[in-house]
Order: sequence, then structure tokens, then C-alpha cells
Amino acid sequence: MQLDQPLSARSAPPQRGSEAEQPLVIIVDDHAPVREALSELILSAGLRPACFASTRELLDAEVLNSPGCMILDVRMPGASGLDLQHLLTQSGNPKPIIFLTGHGDIPMTVQAMKAGAVDFLTKPVRDQTLLDAVLAGIAIDATQRARARVARRHADRYKTLTRRERQVMCAVALGRLNKQIAFDLGISEVTVKLHRSNVMHKMQLASVGELVRIWEALPAELREGTET
Repeated sequence: MQLDQPLSARSAPPQRGSEAEQPLVIIVDDHAPVREALSELILSAGLRPACFASTRELLDAEVLNSPGCMILDVRMPGASGLDLQHLLTQSGNPKPIIFLTGHGDIPMTVQAMKAGAVDFLTKPVRDQTLLDAVLAGIAIDATQRARARVARRHADRYKTLTRRERQVMCAVALGRLNKQIAFDLGISEVTVKLHRSNVMHKMQLASVGELVRIWEALPAELREGTET
């Protein structure tokens, strides 16, 4: 099996259709035998591997946004695994990473784990230990993606609110009473109640508590300018 190329026939990037939703385990290691062994292990677990010899090869491929996780060597020619982790964090991509290295040390481990790594394993590693970490990474990724979908849905609904409805939503989230909101906005309490009803309907909310949680979870740029 040829694994000295960015991708092999047995470790292809996500495709269209149902396969695109299957988790992809990205393997980045500059040693071909390691990539081959890891690829075979991932395949044996019924998962899809995608192998790369360097962080540069990975960045040149369009796989980082696919569901799944990464098995990443720490020390490689060019950008290191820790460099890649930092880059992904800075770009807002919380891809779960399992570090696998033969040259780890405590400060390096602490740095990686503080930055959100799923695990930091030292070669040689038991197959089951690595697979457990991979499955944990895939589960974390699935949870993050589900939360992101919900957040996008709430943001899209929030964009359908009028400016006044957004102001009322903000005030309610801050604990203001209807009569206080009416005074702040220079409108009647009846109008405030109407706007509150519209907010609850458009945002598909069942309670004020849910409204508060959704408001606090909205991106700051969407909430700007609504305070009364």
C-alpha cells in the first residue's frame, strides 16, 4: 500500500454523498511505516484514514473541515504538530487532536493538553489505547458540530427579528420587566408584550430561561447595538 503520497487509494478524502458524513481520521506523520501502520489500524476499526507526510501536505488538502479527528506527530520537518494545533485554534477550527510521538516531554504534553488535545500518547502505544482516543476524538467532534449547528440555527432566527424585537429580547435577557422596557424604549407595555411574543415565536422559544441561554450564546457581533 502506497502511503508516501498525501493520500492513497485506501485513505481518500471525504467524498460527496453519505461517505462525506462518515468520520475521517487524519494521520500526519513524516515516517511512511508509521503512517502505514496507523492507516491499517484505523481501517481495521471500520474508520476512514487520510494520510499526510507533513503539515504542509495536510494544509494543501481540503480535509480539515470534514467530520472526525486527527492523529498528529509532534516533531516533523517544517511546521510541528504543536504549530498546527495553534494554527487551527487561531483559525477557529476546534479539530480534536491526538498527539502521538516518540519524543514527548512533560512541558510539551502540558502545552498540548491545555490547548485542547484529546490525548498525548508516546510511541509505542497499544492499539486499543490509540483507538479509544480516536473514538473519543470523534465523539467530541460530533458534539461540537451539533452545537455549532444549533448555534447557526439560532443566529439565523435572530436575524429575522426587527431592531425593536432585538432590543426587547436583549432587555428581557438582562432581566428587565415589561414596564422598565417600555420606559427605556419609550413605548407602551402592550407594545412590549407584542414584541416579546414575536421574539418567542420567531426564535421558537418556550421560556424566558431558554431566551436568556440563547441570547448569551449568540455571537457578540449579532448582539452589538441592541442594548437600550
